[in-house]
Amino acid sequence: MPMRTLKLKGQLLAFDRPRIMAVYNVTPDSFFKGYLNEPEGLMVEKIGKMLEDGADIIDIGGQSTRPGSDRLPAEEELNRVLPVIQSIMTYFPNTPISIDTYHAAVAQEAIQYGASLVNDISGGTFDSKMLSVVSTNKVPFCCMHIQGTPETMQHNPTYNHVVLDIFDQLNKQIQTANEAGIYDMIIDPGIGFGKTTEHNFQLLKNLSFFKQLPYPVMVGISRKGMIYRTLGITPEEALNGTTAMHMIALQQGADLLRVHDAKEARETIDLFMAYKKATDEGGLGI
Repeated sequence: MPMRTLKLKGQLLAFDRPRIMAVYNVTPDSFFKGYLNEPEGLMVEKIGKMLEDGADIIDIGGQSTRPGSDRLPAEEELNRVLPVIQSIMTYFPNTPISIDTYHAAVAQEAIQYGASLVNDISGGTFDSKMLSVVSTNKVPFCCMHIQGTPETMQHNPTYNHVVLDIFDQLNKQIQTANEAGIYDMIIDPGIGFGKTTEHNFQLLKNLSFFKQLPYPVMVGISRKGMIYRTLGITPEEALNGTTAMHMIALQQGADLLRVHDAKEARETIDLFMAYKKATDEGGLGI
């Protein structure tokens, strides 16, 4: 299988090793770590630390998409994310920026300010103009699966076969994006978005099935409910569980980890790569 790549900032990001997308949410109501109204100096310090710790992409989101969250108008979302993008472009101009939005208007403005990737939890299904914006601006698209909306997605999510159903839906979304002229993509099965905890574990177990699709596979599992509810803890206490789930995701073929903790994710990837090298080259080792 040829190496998967992504064109960002005019350069190819090669997935010769798993990559890291670090999250910076400009929100007051995310399930973990929102940074609304943070002073620019502190924001720049935190994002700089993410990059120093190994982040390849910084993902900027202006509204929470946690279960039960309300939708924010595009205008308010823009008021939150554009200053952050502007600061990143000032202090870290070569950094690939992902805009986490399902509003086409937000994606358009964010790209004009310097974002180089659109990360849409709906895979282009919430806003009919989204695929046109992505195609016209010639930026990569992160196409995620969701059942329902953030307001309703955890109201008894049901599948005939969770892996096959999501695979088929993502395949349809890919075809629609291709027809719109989008060929540079990331695929995200959407752990936690319209899935029970059991669904999420089934997706993780069968993540390699999604490698049949011709694009890098991203996993966004960091500190999510499948971890902290299973362990009976809070999201703030879920770093160790997140690391364990990240290693499983890597073993199942994840190309990209969307994370809140870049340093720990990088260390997990480093250990995975060392393990992979030793097992690929070492045979029985006896």
